Amino acid sequence: MSLILISSDRFAEHQTPPGHPERSERAEVMELIASRWRMRGGEVTAPHVAANEQLARVHTNEYIASIAATAGRAVALDPDTFTSAESHGIALLAAGAGIDAVELAMGPKSRAVLAMVRPPGHHAERSRAMGFCLFNNIAVAAAHARAKGAARVAIVDYDVHHGNGTQHMFESDPNVLYVSLHQFPFYPGTGAADEVGSGAGKGFTVNLPLEVGSVDDDYHVAFSEVVVPVLRQYDPDLLLVSAGFDAHERDPLAGMRLTSAAFGAMTMELRKVAEACCEGRIVLMTEGGYDLRALTESLQAAVESLAASSAEPSWLPSGVASDRGRAAVSAAKRVLAPYWKLA
Repeated sequence: MSLILISSDRFAEHQTPPGHPERSERAEVMELIASRWRMRGGEVTAPHVAANEQLARVHTNEYIASIAATAGRAVALDPDTFTSAESHGIALLAAGAGIDAVELAMGPKSRAVLAMVRPPGHHAERSRAMGFCLFNNIAVAAAHARAKGAARVAIVDYDVHHGNGTQHMFESDPNVLYVSLHQFPFYPGTGAADEVGSGAGKGFTVNLPLEVGSVDDDYHVAFSEVVVPVLRQYDPDLLLVSAGFDAHERDPLAGMRLTSAAFGAMTMELRKVAEACCEGRIVLMTEGGYDLRALTESLQAAVESLAASSAEPSWLPSGVASDRGRAAVSAAKRVLAPYWKLA
């Protein structure tokens, strides 16, 4: 599999207050993963900044200007979301990484791309920063793919938090499928199973709300019975992944119990779909993940899945009895029955 990583040591320049979980050390983990890939002879490229017109496909001009106005200043945008002097420029770089990733994935050679960025993006709404996020990086990437001619773009979000911003930006658009697996009820409060989109986009929002304490087996059943079947029926031209690693058992912000290996298995499942549907065109963009050891292990597992010679998912039995996945699948199947064929 042809894999390119996008990374920059500049992502450490976005500073948050002392004790904030979305800290600059996360960028050091990303650079470590990039360094390991270089040592194996792999390609790592630095991102370009996103242009305002590219951001304006998903954000309002007023909002883009308001974030630009924070340049050079430390500003609290909400109780959790902060800027520092360099944050505006770094947020442009994170969104630009999504643009670059799409260009690489949709280029003459179909590629897998892992864009390791911060700040994360999936909570950012059209005109509001929230949840540590300034610009919605994955949404910028999806809109760019559509502008480049992709008829159908699928986004899978396995961050532990629901991607409210991404869902809202595309909930009435049948050309962008949004699938999310997340802890529920939990921040930001969205992502119930019956949120399936609106208007022409009905059925193209797929939520799998999982109860706190879910383990690898729960995610496995969700992938097997909902995520993969829906993706294959949708048959996207490009598969984008909001790759958050905060459902890990070590993560301090949530209550899920995924192992590092589960992130490799989920990534491999998605790679296999991409190979079947869109010539291997898959882009992962980092979202959350706040335990540094777990982030390192999980990112490395994702890299190994994207770089492996063949796409054969390997789920390890968790050894923990749990029916949380089955409950989430049952709830999703009930509301998705009018839109998708799910056994």
